[in-house]
Amino acid sequence: MNRREFVGRTAAATAGLALFKQGRLVGAAVPDGWRSFEVMTRAQVLKPAGTTRIWVPGALLRETPYQKTLANTFNAPGGKARRIDRLDDSLGIVSAEFPAGVQPVLTVTSRIATRNIVVDLGAKGGGDDVGAQHAAPLPGNLKHFLRATNLIPTTGIVKAKSDEITRGASSDVEKARAIYEWICDNTFRKPTTRGCGLGDIRFMLETGDLGGKCADLNALFVGLARAAGLPARDVYGIRVARSELGYKSLGAATERITKSQHCRAEVYLEGYGWVPVDPADVRKVVLEEPPGNRPLDDEMVKAARLRLFGSWEMNWMAYNFAHDVALPGSRGEPLPFLMYPQAETAEARVDSLDPDNFKYEITAREIPVSGGD
Repeated sequence: MNRREFVGRTAAATAGLALFKQGRLVGAAVPDGWRSFEVMTRAQVLKPAGTTRIWVPGALLRETPYQKTLANTFNAPGGKARRIDRLDDSLGIVSAEFPAGVQPVLTVTSRIATRNIVVDLGAKGGGDDVGAQHAAPLPGNLKHFLRATNLIPTTGIVKAKSDEITRGASSDVEKARAIYEWICDNTFRKPTTRGCGLGDIRFMLETGDLGGKCADLNALFVGLARAAGLPARDVYGIRVARSELGYKSLGAATERITKSQHCRAEVYLEGYGWVPVDPADVRKVVLEEPPGNRPLDDEMVKAARLRLFGSWEMNWMAYNFAHDVALPGSRGEPLPFLMYPQAETAEARVDSLDPDNFKYEITAREIPVSGGD
């Protein structure tokens, strides 16, 4: 089904269920090593005014070595709903519009399969089938992940800092590792940061305030990597299950995951392809892993630091790689990224982190791996 066909079929999805599936992935057998999850987001505007809109990100459009999106469904009783795709960033926005007098409620359900990913950086070419699957992407795709965005410039102070960090590094791996280690050493997780942060890396470097959360610290990695000539991207998503590697801070404690959003990052390294990294979670282990405030030379911190350059535990669902997201039909400014549900009434955009006006609940459950719908 192409985009035009899809939009045409779903634009009038009122008080019903609109289904979209990811082509050949639906109905296909899911190989051993994969886990399957169903993630449901229910978003409701509590104080609607006139025409009200709600936007929710769907699961990653593109198949990757770590995630297959098997199906997504959405339901907007009394409203009209459709999905808008931005394929270069694997972004699918479920957009719903509700007339005055209708209680605006949008439910989006994603079904995915995930598996842990490890890229062997000690073997040229990645050393396994994961590296091979990423080999030789289209040049245009790589160029897209070298661009500057509104909050992630690649010139000025960002370029100067990147040059300083990577001075003496000769290979892509050495450059990426130098940036990763610098972030692990010099940033910190700031618990007072609202949500996951904004990712305003120029502000961070100009002020010297290197505290924040995942959308800040991993955006800093992405910007410094791009400034060094390494294609890199933020991967916005949400934790869906407990960590099986012994990290209480790096997983969802229950099936209710409303506040479990987490941004990761990837960097494209010649000979290896897309490599997972997550310096923000290193700093999360430092601050939050019991008993808390662990030093960098703590054994658990050192283990996380070693593991999170080249691997991810996939107790997490990816949404998209997108920055500067214009919400379809919105009168407001583009968002730095789309990881939280969003809403807008005839009066103004609703604060996505204000529970008195915008209520949403996200749940995740693991389901038997069948690969079908």
